[in-house]
Amino acid sequence: MSETKMWGGRFAAKTAESVEQYTASEQYDRELYAEDIRGSIAHAHMMGAQGVLTAEEVQTITSGLDQVREEIESGAFVWKRELEDVHMNIEARLTEIIGPLGGKLHTGRSRNDQIALDFRLYVTRRMNEWRGLLADLVASLGRRADEHRQTLLPGCTHMQPAQPVSLAHHLLAYAQMFMRDADRAGDCARRANVSPLGAAALAGTTYDFAPEAVAEELGMGGVFANSMDAVSDRDFVIEAVFTGSMIMAHLSRLCEEIIIWSNPAFGFVKLPDAYATGSSIMPQKKNPDVAELMRGKTGRVYGSLTTLMTLVKGLPLAYNRDMQEDKEPFFDADRTVRASVGIMADMVAELGFDADRMRQACARGYLNATELADYLASKGMPFREAHHVTGSAVGYAEKQGKGLEDLTLEELRQFSDMIEQDVFEALAYETAVARRETSGGTGPNSVTRQIETLRAWLTSMD
Repeated sequence: MSETKMWGGRFAAKTAESVEQYTASEQYDRELYAEDIRGSIAHAHMMGAQGVLTAEEVQTITSGLDQVREEIESGAFVWKRELEDVHMNIEARLTEIIGPLGGKLHTGRSRNDQIALDFRLYVTRRMNEWRGLLADLVASLGRRADEHRQTLLPGCTHMQPAQPVSLAHHLLAYAQMFMRDADRAGDCARRANVSPLGAAALAGTTYDFAPEAVAEELGMGGVFANSMDAVSDRDFVIEAVFTGSMIMAHLSRLCEEIIIWSNPAFGFVKLPDAYATGSSIMPQKKNPDVAELMRGKTGRVYGSLTTLMTLVKGLPLAYNRDMQEDKEPFFDADRTVRASVGIMADMVAELGFDADRMRQACARGYLNATELADYLASKGMPFREAHHVTGSAVGYAEKQGKGLEDLTLEELRQFSDMIEQDVFEALAYETAVARRETSGGTGPNSVTRQIETLRAWLTSMD
């Protein structure tokens, strides 16, 4: 037993083969090899500075770790399941290269604080990558918004036509969601980017170590405050997957709009061929499969979040082997989020918006009814009365098969003698949009300010 297991000195019998298969994690945690080697090099440098290793030993260890990295990246490295995880595989190979000195690398360190460091570095890197991808998506939405400042479409509540808005305003609402997501990813990265190295197994180490030096070399924002928390905290992973769940929720909402709008009954968008598929039996079909699949993959990321929340809910302090199950949910969520955000940015850039169909849709559903009510209120009528009068006018227009703007002045005046010729300017959809210049509204100046804010945010992300 002890010939193959670095921890096997106490054990007389070999691990059962079924247990080897069940407990090994190297098949997926090898994804953390770069972070593991970075952390080990920083640990060696710190031990050299503290006099635990000589300068020559530090050089030998770091050169050996560089060779291990090269072997992994070239594909020459042989991963061994019996060595259980990424740490032991790397340390074993290091020892093969430099001899017994490789065994000194683990001085004052446990796999508990080692894996926590590796995973924190990995999650931090991925959160920063998510921020970059989200910035690309926000930029894509911003460009399309800039192109469609004058394009009008029905804004809906309860999935029913409500008031006219500009397409620019509609797209900028999604940009706001993804900007918040990027900020969340940044916050998550900040909290994840704390070094636990030096916490050892759970109680700290007796060696005169300098955890701050390791954190500084690795570009981390600080060190652990409590060694037991350092090795058992997985908040940063849960927070990352929660952020991914929010991203997917927002993507799914946008996908739903694209799916609905691409239906010929709406005809608001034309799907680019590169982001649609056909039917095996119906030659005319152009299906929004990419948007549908992205909408479906949202549940996959939610599942990862549920897995992680369930994983930690009953764990006592400190490290428990259950925590080995924190990697795969994050890896899967990460792959899904990165692919989805990147594809959506490209798809948004190529969507064909049909401005005429959107404008025609504004004429259905009496989207200017609020304008008539506001018009009457501006003439001195109490708004509640104006609301009732307008409702009666809508009922009349509906029976006539007309829009409010299509009624004659005489027809409108039968509901109130306050209505005059200037009502038709108020009923124009362009006027309805142009008048809403309050902060964050759909008015042209407000939209311009939103686009300027978006551009400033993108600049701050550089």
